[in-house]
Amino acid sequence: MTKQARAWTVSGGLVLLGLVPLLGGAARLSAMAGGPDLTEGSERFLTAPVPVVAHIVAALAYTLAGAFQFVPRLRRGRWHRVAGRFLAGCGLVAAASGLWLTLFLERPPDDGDLLAAFRLVSGSAMLAFLVLGVAAIRRRDVRAHRAWMIRGYALGAGAGTQALTLGLWAAFAGPPGETGRALALGAGWAINAAVAEWVVRSRAHPVGLVRPDGDLDPVADAELGHQARDVTLDRAE
Repeated sequence: MTKQARAWTVSGGLVLLGLVPLLGGAARLSAMAGGPDLTEGSERFLTAPVPVVAHIVAALAYTLAGAFQFVPRLRRGRWHRVAGRFLAGCGLVAAASGLWLTLFLERPPDDGDLLAAFRLVSGSAMLAFLVLGVAAIRRRDVRAHRAWMIRGYALGAGAGTQALTLGLWAAFAGPPGETGRALALGAGWAINAAVAEWVVRSRAHPVGLVRPDGDLDPVADAELGHQARDVTLDRAE
């Protein structure tokens, strides 16, 4: 399998993983609109419709569209720059609104302090990673930009993995209680964070690809060279 084929396979897998939260988000929006999916407990979302809708829409756009930022061919040229700005904005909105909802929205009965702590840590980390990623590309540090954005995306895409961890918990240990639910959801974020760190470290470049000044050699690393060139051209426009 070629590098491009592997990249498209990974992106397709990320999209499939995001379908579960996509359906859940659509159901939540339908419930808030008073549609046929209205369920007991959905009323609490109506007390803060703006941050709830902002979180759902931004998170879905960030997770699904962001999956295609991992395709090398799409990381070159105007598409990556325009889509990157849009997705960075979506990620920041998703993280910030998630933190607001954790702090101020009424909790359901099965959400305890442990889950709230996990949400605050993951949301704050995602927000920090995205800010660091944007700051890195502004100073033309493509390698750091890529690493921070991978870490941020991993946390933002946690809902898809959490559907699997919750399902596995229910299959092997029965319906989770407050603590079990928190641990299952926390495991989803932890798994994604670990995978992201493995990806970042596995892509670390050997010494021969780094210039004496610390920058990547665009000849030795063609892909990052293209991205660095695109940043330069974008600033010149």
